Amino acid sequence: MYIPAADRIHSVTEYYFSQKLREIEQMRKTGIDVINLGIGSPDLAPSEKTIEALVKSSYEQGNHGYQSYKGIPELRTGFANWYARHFGVKLDPEREILPLMGSKEGIMHISMAFVNQGDEVLIPDPGYPTYGSATALLGGITRTYSLTEGNDWLPDFDLLEKQGLEKVKLMWVNYPHMPTGARANPEFFRKLVEFGVRNHILICNDNPYSFILNEQKLSLLSAPGAKTVCLELNSLSKSQNMAGWRIGMLAGQEDYIQTVLKVKSNMDSGMFRPLQLAATEALLAPAEWYEEINRTYRERQRVAADIMDLLGCSVRSNQAGMFMWGRISEKYAHSVELSDQLLYQANVFVTPGIIFGKNGQNHIRISLCSSQDLLLNAKERIIKHLNYKA
Repeated sequence: MYIPAADRIHSVTEYYFSQKLREIEQMRKTGIDVINLGIGSPDLAPSEKTIEALVKSSYEQGNHGYQSYKGIPELRTGFANWYARHFGVKLDPEREILPLMGSKEGIMHISMAFVNQGDEVLIPDPGYPTYGSATALLGGITRTYSLTEGNDWLPDFDLLEKQGLEKVKLMWVNYPHMPTGARANPEFFRKLVEFGVRNHILICNDNPYSFILNEQKLSLLSAPGAKTVCLELNSLSKSQNMAGWRIGMLAGQEDYIQTVLKVKSNMDSGMFRPLQLAATEALLAPAEWYEEINRTYRERQRVAADIMDLLGCSVRSNQAGMFMWGRISEKYAHSVELSDQLLYQANVFVTPGIIFGKNGQNHIRISLCSSQDLLLNAKERIIKHLNYKA
């Protein structure tokens, strides 16, 4: 006997990395040593003070009960000061910040709070697959908008308005952009806000990569009038090396925050208080801490660039974030062909760009979340594979 799943489950498939990690695990069980350069999960640790704060507060009696749905005041204030210090954005910690169990949670919460069945949602192509999955699960209509290298991986507002936007309720953007590493600038954010106001669209910027290989940290909320039509997600997963801790935030005007809180308060019972206190400590990290992390990423980026060059991929300079994005050689029909060849013949996994949308079909992505030694090992394997083929 099997009780059938809800109809909505047929609107999505299992997350690509969930499937691929299972396949890699099976390969490893058979004795194949696979080097995984696909996942953006930082291998570095948070600051020592962050870990010390977690340990110390975990021993304190009274810290193990349910917490506020909107986070403890210390964490909200910590996020507000973090935004003021690094982005020049003033946020009211009581009314304009909502801590989250990771920003991925926020994508679903925002979608549940604002998307009705039949509403259209603008999804970037290429872009993070979860934007589309959350929309589909709620009965919204995913409407992809094209990002191309020729337009610096930025949306074409004129084209979108010519196509008609009457049914669009929400637009997802993500700068610095994943997977391409493209950066935004203040002028683009100003135009984006104007686009949202003009077309009555809620703009949501997913901003977890702003501290990684990115000298000019920008928030969409710094643009004039942004709070009227914009929300921004951020996370400690990438910036503080705390992906498994599941700590993020949503920022925006009070009415939007309260709307999302209605959803969130019915979904969880607050974050573990010691996690929140440790996150508050992490947000105090000085500029030198970020600089040291980025020195490591720059070293890894050079090796990733060598790998791209070996594979005949073209790479744009000045990419931000913890990935390297490259256009594959014309000798490969699509990104999956190259990715599978490397996995099964060189035992190195890189992400095929097609999983981020059709505009990624001729690209691959290499994660910088592996040690330099592991990247060099992967490079040697690929050299051997290419020499064998030759």
